This record gives sequence, C-alpha cells and structure tokens, in this order.
Amino acid sequence: MHHTVPKLNDPSLLKTNVAYVNGEWVQAKSGKTFEVTDPSTGKTIGVAPEMDAEDTKLAIDAAAAAFPEFRKKTGRERSKLLRRWYDLCVENSEDIARLITWENGKPFADAKGEATYAANFFEWFSEEAPRLYGDTIPASVPGNRVVTIKEPIGVCALITPWNFPAAMITRKIGPALAAGCTVVAKSPGETPFTALALAELAHRAGVPKGVINIISALKNTPEVGELLTTSPVVKKVSFTGSTPVGKLLMKQSSSTLKKLSFELGGNAPFIVFDDADLDTAVAGAIASKFRSSGQTCVCANRLYIQSGIYDKFAESFAAKVKEFKVGGGYTDGVTHGPLIHDRAISKVDAHVRDAEKKGGKVLVGGQKMPELGDNFYQPTVISGMTTDMDLASEETFGPVAGLFKFETEEEVVRLANNTEVGLAGYFFSKDIQRVTRVAEALEVGMVGVNTGLISDPAAPFGGVKESGFGREGSKYGVGDYQVTKMITYGGNEQPLQK
Repeated sequence: MHHTVPKLNDPSLLKTNVAYVNGEWVQAKSGKTFEVTDPSTGKTIGVAPEMDAEDTKLAIDAAAAAFPEFRKKTGRERSKLLRRWYDLCVENSEDIARLITWENGKPFADAKGEATYAANFFEWFSEEAPRLYGDTIPASVPGNRVVTIKEPIGVCALITPWNFPAAMITRKIGPALAAGCTVVAKSPGETPFTALALAELAHRAGVPKGVINIISALKNTPEVGELLTTSPVVKKVSFTGSTPVGKLLMKQSSSTLKKLSFELGGNAPFIVFDDADLDTAVAGAIASKFRSSGQTCVCANRLYIQSGIYDKFAESFAAKVKEFKVGGGYTDGVTHGPLIHDRAISKVDAHVRDAEKKGGKVLVGGQKMPELGDNFYQPTVISGMTTDMDLASEETFGPVAGLFKFETEEEVVRLANNTEVGLAGYFFSKDIQRVTRVAEALEVGMVGVNTGLISDPAAPFGGVKESGFGREGSKYGVGDYQVTKMITYGGNEQPLQK
C-alpha cells in the first residue's frame, strides 16, 4: 500500500547531510543533524545539518565577501547566469518534482507544476536583470542635474516555508540576484532537499561562490533567525511564513533597521454571487481550496455563497470533492496527498469538530484516514457555517471547505474584510459593475475574479494588513532588493566657451 519512491534520473541532486556555503558542500560545525521524513510514509528520507549561529555567520561572511565582485557584474551578465540556472532547472524538472513530492507529499502532477513555476521565476528575473532603470529628473535649481541609479541593497537573508519547497526560494533568489545582491537562504526544516538540488544546479550554472548560500536547521531555527535579523552585515530579510513569526522577525530586525518584505498568513474569502457561472465557480473553488490539500497561503479559506445559488453550489461542489483520490504522491490517479505532519492533522480535525459542534453539517469527508497513514485527512466540505466557528477566523491550512450563506453584496464584503489579514480574495460574478465594486472593496493584496488560481511570475504577489508588505514576482519584484541612489550634479549653468 505504501508507495515506493521512484529513482532520480540524476541521483547527485539529492544532497544529504550537507548545506551549501561559499560554493562548497559543508556539514554543521557541531556535526549535528536532523531527520527529514516522507509525510506519506513517515519514513526517513535522509538527514540534514542542524546548523547554528556559528554556521550561519560563516554563510553571512561568504555572502558579504562575494558581494563587491558580484554587484559589479552588468545586468546582462547576471541575466545570463539566471538563464543558465533556469535551463538546468527545466532539464532536471522531473527530479526536482520527485524531491518535492518526497519531502512535501504533494501529488507528483502538482509537484511537476511547481517545478515549472519555480523555474519560471529564474526566467522572469533573468529578463528583468538588464532593465533595472533609474530616472533623469528635471531639477528645480538652475544648473543642477539630478539622476537616480538603482543599486543592490547588499547581503539578503531569505527564509522560506515547506509548502512550496522550490518556488518560495526561487521567487526570492531570482530577484535578489537580478538586482546584484548575494544571499543566505534558510531552507525549511521539513523540506531542505529541494533547496539543495536547486543549489547544485546553481553551482553547475556557474554562479560564483558565496553569491548563494543555503543553510538548514530545524531545532535551531529560532537561533538562526535571530542572527539573520540582527547581523549588521545583512541588509534585508525576506520571509514567507506565519504572521506571529513575521512579527518576531520584524521586532528583531529593528535592532539593525533592515529592509523587510514579508508574505505572511492569509484567510482568503471566496465569494460566489447568484449571477456567477456555476460550473466556473465550482471549478475555481476546487482549484483554490484543495490545491496542495489546502496548504497554501492563498487557498480559499472561507467560502461565501449567495443564498440563491447556495444549494446548487453545495451539491455540485460536494459531488466533485467526493471524486478525489487521496494517497501517496507517486501513486497513479492520486489527486491529493498527505498533510505535512501530525500537528497539521490535529488542527484540521479540531476545526472540523468545532464546526460540527456549532451546527455545521459535514457533506463530505470530515475524518482522519489512518488506513493510509498518520498524515492523511479526507477532503471535507461543511455547510451551514457560522461566524463563531474557528474555521471562520483562523487559517485552516488543510483540506476543509466551509460554506457560509450570505444575502447581499454589502454583507459579504463586510464579512470578507472582517479579519486582520488580507492576502488573496476571490469572487465569481458576471456583472461587470459588481466586479469592479467588489474588487476595489476587498481589503487584500490580490484579487481573483472568476478564477481560483492567481499565481504567475508576471503578477505581483503579496498582501496588506497583517499579511505583510512587499511584492514578489512581476516588474515590482526586484524593487525590494534595491536602493535608489540620487546624484545631483551642480554648477552646470556656466556659459559655453566662445
């Protein structure tokens, strides 16, 4: 019943018991390691170095030493490096996908999609690198000339989560390198091997030593995070993860006044109006809610369905969810894999039990699946949701869709915005004026209109309120890794020589 892991085409992409610092594969100075397990089987995949502040400092020093030389490269040179890295990611995308499924659990088809998406950030930012323009500004003082140039901010610390082991890292390293920065990336404790495979490909692409450093830690994560945020050498921190951890990192970063970009928790509303196309709305809800079994920060979390379409939507949606096949990520036909660990299962189950206790009705699912393993949960649909249920205010991060009924546009916008976070929001309607009103009224950084999937390297990704600040991807993505330097040339009003 338990799946076997397919062999990698290139076994040298699996780097166990090492991290990548200053162009070399190194162990933790202490010799300590932690185990990385396959969430489908609970079996150990391998060990990774349990790095501490001392190891982290070496990585920061390597990035600092590489910076003066790397910043001097032209945009075109950096573009070619990123392009070579992109090409290698495409050539090896099947192996990257195998690693993602192995350590993250998502079905292989999803992992292949992520491997492509991850590589596309390198392609996108390789094309941005030569086009990092400044401005020429007309001065208000006669004889003065004002120009701006864009400079790389310096050494950047990048901290990423396990839910997209490849894409979260490429989305940060791509723009950092395009801008001319060097980086220290802390890989997720649950999924370090995908990050190291990317590092191996960067090495083959000829990225100079010290430009990219990838370190790992599990128990020592707080210690590593503290050094990255307080080191005066690090000029910027980019973090994707939970809002509480973001707040802690922000507090720590204030000691050295770092530039920050944070992509934190979401609680995405998904609204279906009576005039929506039912099939489009159901398909959008399936894609948004159940992608990666609900373990993405832009997943639909609260589904608001207008009363006129509510029963039809609930029936059609539940029927689709019944068709899902849950299992190990490499098994043919499996649509949804395990959750990342048993703590995730406990939270999801608690949300379902709480909703049931308060009057919600489970239409599909609602149970753990011990016959498959400790980390599996049935994809679940609950109708009759109310605002006093935990699911209404907390991010579930699991395969549970709660359906709320609403009557008016004004009411649903109020409900949708009634949260401290604001990352993504989705709604379905065919009325162009309503679309305009609602898109502008939602307090989120990203809106999906008549679609449940909004991620694209060309689109600026990020939130408002307690979902953070800064944008990743798109033409705006490099800006967070740059400083704007103004240069004023004075005394140009002398007459021309006769």
